[in-house]
Amino acid sequence: MQVRQEIFDTYWRFAAMRQEVFFNKINNVPPPWTSDPIINTYKFCNAYRASDRVSQYLIKKVIYDQNRSQNEEEVILRILLFKIFNKIETWEYLENKIGDYITLSNFDSNVYSDILQEAMNLGYVIYTSAYMSCASKEFGYDKKHQNHLALLDKMVAQDRVVNHIVKAKNFEDVFKIIQEYPLLGKFMAYQLATDINYSEIINFEENSFTIAGPGAERGISKCFVDTDGKTYTDIIHWMTENQEKEFQRLGLNFQSLWGRPLQAIDCQNLFCETDKYCRAAFPELKSNRKKIKSKFTSTPHAIDYFYPPKWCINDKVQESLAQRLPTLEITNLQILNNSNCQQLSLELDSQVKTTSEIPNNVSKQYKKSEQETQRKKSKVLQNIEIEKHKQLCLF
Repeated sequence: MQVRQEIFDTYWRFAAMRQEVFFNKINNVPPPWTSDPIINTYKFCNAYRASDRVSQYLIKKVIYDQNRSQNEEEVILRILLFKIFNKIETWEYLENKIGDYITLSNFDSNVYSDILQEAMNLGYVIYTSAYMSCASKEFGYDKKHQNHLALLDKMVAQDRVVNHIVKAKNFEDVFKIIQEYPLLGKFMAYQLATDINYSEIINFEENSFTIAGPGAERGISKCFVDTDGKTYTDIIHWMTENQEKEFQRLGLNFQSLWGRPLQAIDCQNLFCETDKYCRAAFPELKSNRKKIKSKFTSTPHAIDYFYPPKWCINDKVQESLAQRLPTLEITNLQILNNSNCQQLSLELDSQVKTTSEIPNNVSKQYKKSEQETQRKKSKVLQNIEIEKHKQLCLF
């Protein structure tokens, strides 16, 4: 194989930097969490798929919540329903309107459809923007969500797909069972198989099967000049198997997920994120995607990370969370939009700042706030109004 060296190395550097950001945020280190201006400015997924906010919600709240049934049929319904929309707000809207936990006993595709239609009428977007889902009238309905709910009814209630999944001999068989259904393409079927594998329904080795999504294919094309006939899947497996050697070659201190190395699904995702990163770092590379869609924003609420218990890392995770620094008291903050993720934003001197200026400005402003805190602890957070020319942004 022939690599495009600068881009290939960027793949590994990005993985290390993104994981550095992950641990800096866990430890309540004040921003900026990396010196890289692109990562500081744009939204990127975590190096580990299971660490992303939506995956964490799925694992902790949808799959393993102790107040929910662990019956296999109940778990499969919850996973499929949550992931079809892949949006926390949609899940919570449904449960709020139902007035109870989502279960097989109260799952009614028509009732759920009416609830989601009501949400859309109010202006809510019920689907994730992370990826496009199929939108045909496979089940005869005009609306996309109606067909998806009819699909879930067929899979869970009529076909009892969980009975086929638990009999699967390997991870690829699970993928094939899901892929047989309409409205679910190859990549979506792979994502759903991975999510089901987070649960106790099945327990297959993640590295035993993988496929590349469209974003990963673009990333692979940027990293490799010639793949020497190897498939996208072959390349993802090669990256998974050679990660330690590549990090060592570049002198990178990659912080694994409490001892868990990158899995094939993670290396697949990293190709997608590398494709996004290159749009800003190497715009001369030809691609059908030229810009990164989303700027970086996040809630100020820390995530209490939790992973599938069978990974045997949760004790280490809890030790790390217990040792995190206390949340810093920062003066002169204004909550700009409490209903929209409670983002706090940064705007200095009413000037348009370049990407490379942002990290230094955040650092200087933080130091100034820290000094002010020491002098006037008794007045912390009393002045809510911020001068228009001096806002501090915490993500």
